[in-house]
Amino acid sequence: QVQLIESGGGLVQAGDTLRLACAASGRGIENHNIGWFRQAPGKEREFLAIINWSGGMSNYADSVKGRFTISRDNTKNTVYLQMTNLKPDNTATYYCAADLYYKEGPTDMDYWGKGTLVTVSS
Repeated sequence: QVQLIESGGGLVQAGDTLRLACAASGRGIENHNIGWFRQAPGKEREFLAIINWSGGMSNYADSVKGRFTISRDNTKNTVYLQMTNLKPDNTATYYCAADLYYKEGPTDMDYWGKGTLVTVSS
């Protein structure tokens, strides 16, 4: 079983930078690929980025390419999502998720955290 805990959300202003963290634990976590998603009120969940277990491969949604960066520190079992130039429509609950299989642009993954809220004011 894999457990994921997101942190780093909060209230920021448009144009700010924010780094989210996903602390992962559980059996075999070092073999899992980690993705970030978000869901805004009244909208469907949206894929943002995914990184493979070694950190050697990553993939981004077109909507965040060039502004968001995913990285992982396997010594800390933590995956980060650095978000720059945030906009009010980036307001959402951000989730990390884990899966043994690496897919570009996944719509679902095996394990999910509870999310962290990011609010971007104008």
